[in-house]
Amino acid sequence: MPLAVAATLAVAYTAAAQDAPKQFTARELFYSAGDEPSAKPAAKPVGKPAQTGAPAVTKRPPSTQVASTGAKPDSPAKPATTVTATRVQTAAATAPDGSPIIRASEGAPATAPAPTNGPALGLKITVLKRSGNEEVEVAPDTVFHAGDRIRFNVQTNGPGYLYIVSQGSSGTWKPIFPSPDVENGDNHVDGFHSYAMPPKSRIVFDEQTGMEKVFIVFSREPEAEFENMIYSLSGKGQPATPNAPAIPTKTSQPQADPRPQKSLLVTASLNVPDSAINRMRQTYSRDLIIEKVDENTASAPGDKKEKAVYVVNPTGSTDPRVVADLQLVHQ
Repeated sequence: MPLAVAATLAVAYTAAAQDAPKQFTARELFYSAGDEPSAKPAAKPVGKPAQTGAPAVTKRPPSTQVASTGAKPDSPAKPATTVTATRVQTAAATAPDGSPIIRASEGAPATAPAPTNGPALGLKITVLKRSGNEEVEVAPDTVFHAGDRIRFNVQTNGPGYLYIVSQGSSGTWKPIFPSPDVENGDNHVDGFHSYAMPPKSRIVFDEQTGMEKVFIVFSREPEAEFENMIYSLSGKGQPATPNAPAIPTKTSQPQADPRPQKSLLVTASLNVPDSAINRMRQTYSRDLIIEKVDENTASAPGDKKEKAVYVVNPTGSTDPRVVADLQLVHQ
């Protein structure tokens, strides 16, 4: 090959490498949404999220800040900072029967670039096992035994709507969240707050071996299929007419909530069909990236060592969803 041609190819390769977008892990993308506001919809009363025995706000570690070009016009984009290399395991944790603990589509990438049109949407899942008077984090692929008492914490990286169903030895899917024990059945959650599941209780393993399966859905907007199964929806209020002239009155009347009024159905008798779970899993899992972290995962000095799984939708879609399968093995 002539020297001039070789030099041209080398320059072109270097330029292409420099133009390639920087890749981030699921954990880095999860915390990159930390600057996004997490206020509830305006029509809902403002207040603290339900505390279900979990610690308060988890702040975004500075070592995992990721720049996003989806900043709001009145909020200038922040420059990207150096991120710490992180060991990634994508759906590598498996149960003894070979089934994955957190499933995603085949060939799911380990990393993704920062979204260009909005923040990534993500879930953090931590399994807690009762040990004496304390709860300790354990790996999601831990094999549990009779008498073990556990629960799991779910944390989202922004406001949205959370749905959690579980399948026990009966083979039927039952709702865990929304729950009548949390905000009267409201399933709106705030970002960077831990929610303990099941609310106000624990999963206790008995002598019967098997597997407890948990399916989690987190979406920016209410998920219609789950909403119709879990809630009784009544009529909408009458919102103010856009651009209508203001009519002065002596007393100010509050505007009606334009959203449907929701009443939680009796969740104990509610069965969620397998078809609905499979449909959501197949539809929404293909865009996800997954990372399992433990005490050996590289992190910045001072960062807390943790055992958790991060599941992130990195697309920056206007209507994103994240789905995750958590499988708790009992032998």
